Amino acid sequence: MTDSISQLVSTIKNGYLARKNQVFIPYSKFKEKILSVLEKEGFLEKVEIEGEKQKKQLVCFLGYKDKKPILTEIKVISKPGLRVYQTAKKGKNFLKGLKIRIVSTPQGVMKESEAVKKNLGGEVILEVY
Repeated sequence: MTDSISQLVSTIKNGYLARKNQVFIPYSKFKEKILSVLEKEGFLEKVEIEGEKQKKQLVCFLGYKDKKPILTEIKVISKPGLRVYQTAKKGKNFLKGLKIRIVSTPQGVMKESEAVKKNLGGEVILEVY
């Protein structure tokens, strides 16, 4: 069994290390939602879906500023063997830092600050700097 979110993270990290302009990731709706949050927050230039039903893939265009990667660190928090959950109240303490967290809530995948505003808790998926 493989962890698809860890694969997504390592593909993006390796793309930045290799100074690639784009990386290709196998499609799933959950990955698409995570990548759309990263795109909205400015960590990725653009995310597109290409291919047909059976062979869909996500194309992530990586961004650089002054030849340095925009995304400096991305870390998987919740793993298949150890799920990490938090309530909306605990999320308020984390907001003071420079990191963002991506949370899977009953209303969808969103940035932690949005979840706190909506008073939602959920599974913490990623931490991004």
